[in-house]
Amino acid sequence: MTHTPTPPRIFLEPGELFFGCAPLRIATLLGSCVSIALWHPRRHLGGMCHYVLQRRQNSHANAADGRYGDEAFALLLEQIHAHGSRPGEFQAKLFGGGIMFSGSGTLPDIGSGNVALGRRLLQEAGIPLISEHVGGTGRRKLTFDLETGHVWLAFPNGKGAHRRSPHG
Repeated sequence: MTHTPTPPRIFLEPGELFFGCAPLRIATLLGSCVSIALWHPRRHLGGMCHYVLQRRQNSHANAADGRYGDEAFALLLEQIHAHGSRPGEFQAKLFGGGIMFSGSGTLPDIGSGNVALGRRLLQEAGIPLISEHVGGTGRRKLTFDLETGHVWLAFPNGKGAHRRSPHG
């Protein structure tokens, strides 16, 4: 019996993103933050971002910042083009946007805004959203495999998430 080595794993902290080729896995932990995972099924190429907020309040900064969804997505699009691809060649999966502080009606729902932004950015870029696990309460742990496009998701003690997958 042959042992297949486990691919290298990159862990994303909030505000980080990574784009690369298989064999590689990208992992992160999410609460109200959102991750967009992009995968090219023919080239086994892709990336993932982990954004905290939809956009920054002060737009006078020079460098793009992955903590903000609009800027993180723009950085992913730059990587798609740098690798000689077009956005429409990729598939997307969307995760996160949970409610982390239940019982307080005074806090804004950051998660649902982050999810709405992710969906809008993907639609505007012409990237099909093939699955999502968003909203609800609780944290998520996910690992994205660039070889297969599969995502392993743990949602311990979570509830109320909206799920959509290619399998219904």
